[in-house]
Amino acid sequence: MVDDLAAAFDVTTQTIRRDLNELSHGGLLARVHGGAVLGTSVTNVDYAERRALARDGKRAIGARAAAMIPNGCSLIVNIGTTTEQVAQALRGHHDLVVVTNNINVVNILSGSPGKEIILAGGVVRQSDGAIVGDEAVDFIRKFKVDYAVIGASALDEDGSIMDFDMREVAVARAIVANARRTILVSDHGKFDRTAPVRICTLAEIDAVVTDRAPPPAFAEAGAREGVAIEIAETGHADANDHG
Repeated sequence: MVDDLAAAFDVTTQTIRRDLNELSHGGLLARVHGGAVLGTSVTNVDYAERRALARDGKRAIGARAAAMIPNGCSLIVNIGTTTEQVAQALRGHHDLVVVTNNINVVNILSGSPGKEIILAGGVVRQSDGAIVGDEAVDFIRKFKVDYAVIGASALDEDGSIMDFDMREVAVARAIVANARRTILVSDHGKFDRTAPVRICTLAEIDAVVTDRAPPPAFAEAGAREGVAIEIAETGHADANDHG
């Protein structure tokens, strides 16, 4: 499909891939091997594909969010390609208790000193390493942590924080309810996407860390709720920002 489109429009395959990634990031297409298919608002993009989207922006978000988390505290980190970047940036922190339902976060933090890592029990979603289900929700409810770091699949202009999987959303809600302070990490592409299940609203969030200024309506909703919106500047255009 990529080769056919490149020939039809007389452009390089790299240009086609970049444009397909941009449409995918906006939720208009879903990338598949060799091309793309029409996207929907009820299914998420493949996890490996999402890891490649806005990589510089996610790294900047991870560093900015990690800087907001002090040494010597407890936190919960949930599933997400951006929350994984927060975990990566936390490797240098010490005296942390880290609870997570994300197998990838355990792998990232394993071997870094000064951390107790606690993995939730439950059903492993093999597509992305998330642990979901009632058992994970019950496990999270055993804790009351200082910070929660959560991701989302879509951010609505009215301040709704959205995702696709009801099991994942149930865990995210439990995380928010059992943290003293919640940090939402999300790249700018999530402002252009939709998802059907509400995690929470900005009223339940303390800070949003993103890589570009949000739409005015979202910023206004954040201001009404007293939510700090932190912009993690990458300093240059991300070659994968379009996908």
